[in-house]
Amino acid sequence: MKTHLSRVSRFVSILLLFIAPALAADRQHDILVVTSTNDPAGNAAVVFKLNPASAVLNLINTQPTGGNGGASGNAGALQFDGPLGAVVNYGSNTVSRLVREGDAVSVAGSFALASKCVQPVSVALKDWQAFVVGSNCAESHSWPDGKVDGGVVSLTDSSAAQIAVGQSWAAVTLKSGSVLQLPLSREGALSGSSSSVTLPSDANNTPLGEAFWGDVLGFDPAHSPDSLALIDASGAVFPILGPQPAYPSNAPCWLAKGAGNIWYSGNSPGQSISIFFTDSHGGAFYKSVALPGVPTDITVSQDKKWLAVIFTAADGSGARVSAFSIDRYGDLTLAATSAPIGVSAFSGVAISQ
Repeated sequence: MKTHLSRVSRFVSILLLFIAPALAADRQHDILVVTSTNDPAGNAAVVFKLNPASAVLNLINTQPTGGNGGASGNAGALQFDGPLGAVVNYGSNTVSRLVREGDAVSVAGSFALASKCVQPVSVALKDWQAFVVGSNCAESHSWPDGKVDGGVVSLTDSSAAQIAVGQSWAAVTLKSGSVLQLPLSREGALSGSSSSVTLPSDANNTPLGEAFWGDVLGFDPAHSPDSLALIDASGAVFPILGPQPAYPSNAPCWLAKGAGNIWYSGNSPGQSISIFFTDSHGGAFYKSVALPGVPTDITVSQDKKWLAVIFTAADGSGARVSAFSIDRYGDLTLAATSAPIGVSAFSGVAISQ
């Protein structure tokens, strides 16, 4: 109990340090969409403000993270939880903290990966933990101070695409064809162990995006006929047939959890957002919503009313962001698309409200 209280006390003191400026600033809650340039020569966080009434996503500010980008074929490179966010710096082996103040997002320092761990590609935030996966390790850090917390997990290969966190376990998708289950300790950090989930042959080709629904993981085996699958805490797998024809025409790749039983997936070759409905043991593909380019990550707001997707525009204008409103049935209506800002491809996307 004493250890737990000390953790809480440390977390509260650090949290107040970071959010005090935000509390003193404008208290209105405009919708911000945050992504990153992923530039190998100098990564930066890019912040857009959504104005649904005028159907625009205005560029608010761009903040250098202090590290270098360079990751590819991954999701979850940038996350937000409340007023705080995190973005990975693949080329610098660091994670930068982000702080929302009014309608701006600033960078508040960074923390290094665990010893001998390199090239972070994805981060997940839950309670007072930041979970990071890179080319050779999965690790947890106390958040937001960034100290290594819990056991570091060595990876079997360098193909990690994303890390996500549920109630009792975390998951890492490996593009080589597997999903790792990483148990959590009582304190919520990684326990240091992992096990590989045995995937069926119709849902094991190129696992990429993932998201949790309670303690049930959804993930996209993107190049498989069953391009969405669920895994429960016991390791049971429930594949779901995706849009047809399957890969290479369609490949739901990047996943976000909507309200209730709804899932949204960025379908890269299909240049669309694919929508699925499930229970905890299976489900069905519903329909796809067209995009004017190739999606590379997707997110849903905490209130489940908004979806944002980053994509490389088919017209050659570079990276764009689109925001959609979500109605009570889970259907999407385009609210706004950003203008090009001279970035070839964004990495990671989050909504801050």
